[in-house]
Amino acid sequence: MLANGESMRRRRECMACGYRFTSYERIEEKQLMVIKNNGGREIFDREKLEAGIRRACEKRDVSQLTIEEMVNDLEDSAAMAAQSSHEITSRELGNMVLRRLYSLDRVAYVRFASVYRQFQDVGEFVREIEFLERMSRQN
Repeated sequence: MLANGESMRRRRECMACGYRFTSYERIEEKQLMVIKNNGGREIFDREKLEAGIRRACEKRDVSQLTIEEMVNDLEDSAAMAAQSSHEITSRELGNMVLRRLYSLDRVAYVRFASVYRQFQDVGEFVREIEFLERMSRQN
């Protein structure tokens, strides 16, 4: 294996002529794809996910370490949800983020929900906050 761990060096021999040669092998991982609402697909972008969460948590008492751990967990959860297809819908991914933010910080949850669900007016904010209050009373 090379120092950077990206490939495996193997010495081989041709069974027909006895010629010895070196081959290099590396693992190619299939990238996680996100299926957008419009049907398009794009490669999962960890930085984009982290930026959205960081924006939602802006000026809240949420550390950068907490955000990084959340993004790590979300990336792992998304890969597990995608399983062998290596695809996850943006809706599934967004709902995963909302669940994590709900338990972390309710203001960040509402901020993220407003962008993710594309709130159009104040009424949608009010409905979301009322939903949070009902959920708090149930717990």
